[in-house]
Amino acid sequence: MSVCREAIHHRPKSNLAYAEDEETVRLRLRAKKGDLDGCQVLHADKFDWANRNLTGLEKVRSDSRFDYWETSVKPDHRRLCYAFLVQADGEELWFTEWGFESKADNDLPTAGTDQPLHYFEYPFINPVDVIDPPEWVADAVFYQIFPERFANGNPDINPDGVEDWGGDPEQDNFFGGDLQGIIENLDYLDDLGITALYLTPIFESTSNHKYNTTDYERIDPHFGDTETLKRLVDAAHDRDMRVMLDAVFNHCGRQFEPFQDVLENGRDSEYVDWFHIHEFPIEFEPRPSYDTFGFESYMPKLNTENSEVKSYLIDVATDWIEETGIDGWRLDVANEVDHEFWREFRRAVKEVKPDAYILGEIWRDSRPWLRGDQFDAVMNYPFTYAADDFLGEQSIDAATFTNKINRFLMRYPEQVNEVLFNLLGSHDTARLKHRYDGDERKVRVALLMLLTFRGTPCLYYGDEIGMTGGEDPDCRRTMVWDEADQNRDLHRYVSDLINMRARHRPLRRGTLSFDRDQCYGDQVVYSCSERDAAERITVGVNRGESPAKIRVPSEATPETLVATTESEIPRDGDSVFELPSMSGAVWK
Repeated sequence: MSVCREAIHHRPKSNLAYAEDEETVRLRLRAKKGDLDGCQVLHADKFDWANRNLTGLEKVRSDSRFDYWETSVKPDHRRLCYAFLVQADGEELWFTEWGFESKADNDLPTAGTDQPLHYFEYPFINPVDVIDPPEWVADAVFYQIFPERFANGNPDINPDGVEDWGGDPEQDNFFGGDLQGIIENLDYLDDLGITALYLTPIFESTSNHKYNTTDYERIDPHFGDTETLKRLVDAAHDRDMRVMLDAVFNHCGRQFEPFQDVLENGRDSEYVDWFHIHEFPIEFEPRPSYDTFGFESYMPKLNTENSEVKSYLIDVATDWIEETGIDGWRLDVANEVDHEFWREFRRAVKEVKPDAYILGEIWRDSRPWLRGDQFDAVMNYPFTYAADDFLGEQSIDAATFTNKINRFLMRYPEQVNEVLFNLLGSHDTARLKHRYDGDERKVRVALLMLLTFRGTPCLYYGDEIGMTGGEDPDCRRTMVWDEADQNRDLHRYVSDLINMRARHRPLRRGTLSFDRDQCYGDQVVYSCSERDAAERITVGVNRGESPAKIRVPSEATPETLVATTESEIPRDGDSVFELPSMSGAVWK
């Protein structure tokens, strides 16, 4: 057996080689699963090659095909030149930018020139390039609110034809939820442990969902006005709670004034280049003669490469921050907007509020947007899908789930993983309880995983009290406020999970690692710990119909922090626990 060269991969200035901070570079090497016996990296300043060092890499993660090796090095002068020494079954190879060279045939460290130009290189740690998401986000627990369905605080501004609270949601009906309703229920959210709000769009629009914006500079009058938003933000901040709004900059609504001008004046409109018009006269059916979101004629796509559009939208983003003090933007359909727009957007937003959270709505691999020059994070739907496959449909086993998550975690630098927006459902998906066929045991296990996983968790409004609902629009039911109709036991359980996360820093800041010896069949075991910190949190999940024994690594007798079941988890000795069927627990 020899080194599988085809599987080995590394690329500088990527998720495989990035600046952790202004002094440290994280290096990662991908290799065939189970192939390498060891891996080291030879590194130095290319102008000071005589003072080189050889540092070992640790195998930190594996998926179904690859192992991932990793180390961190501190270049003496912020410049780094390096080559990997890989070992398998007695064979040793140097791996450089030029490929492979046998160690036996080439004593690479002293070969050739004083400046080893064919080595990999991280040219210089420029501070401005270091990925640096807002500090507060890793500690946050978000709560997503669909404002039209959360609470009606001011009936005087109800839209015409408003229906009784609790009725069946449809694509085009209204129930009167507004910003005042959110203000009046901040104590409820604070008591639950929520520290950040994500509101779907609140700007003027003809729909109940508001993703077809009519006026970006005006709060929808059925939600309130600018003063109402200010009061909401101030009241949230008084409770140490952040507020993130939804920005729909990929497209607008058909009633948006510039688009109306194009409809009226055609090619002669001063706004004709604000959109992507294919032909005149404009047609709506059977498919619109202009680019849209999907093929929805009431959502024309904006031309964000147009300088006027760019200035208008970026001014909208910064003006709302300056006027109301909001703490971030969630960016709708972010992957269909050009990268240069988002780079300019980031610079402008961070200039007015350096710790603003910029979150992109991208449902898949998002590496092109997460290099530190565009978004801080994205909505982590891959986590949602993996949890559903393991717990809900049970179409994958524990090993496959572990492989998926490890692969996802290696996509991004750790600074990004720490603030990835983890969720189990949203206004765009059927509700958690619906997807899990009403099985509260599954719901509890999923929530336990959400609130112990690497990244920033977000609850969809009402999931904490057992609300259900199918695909859109059924997932957008009105919030249940009568406690007699709420699942109060589930609410207490979610509150306990949130409080546990707040008390134990490894759950917010620690690295997540799977215990692969215990991740098989129906059980998943993972730990959260920080480098050089004593506290270690272990999470065990058993989705099977029979009890499962979970071994908790600990020098002392482990303490059960939270469990999905009401009864005490049985022990088999000091550090082995027997998890009942479809259950989970967290131990310290």
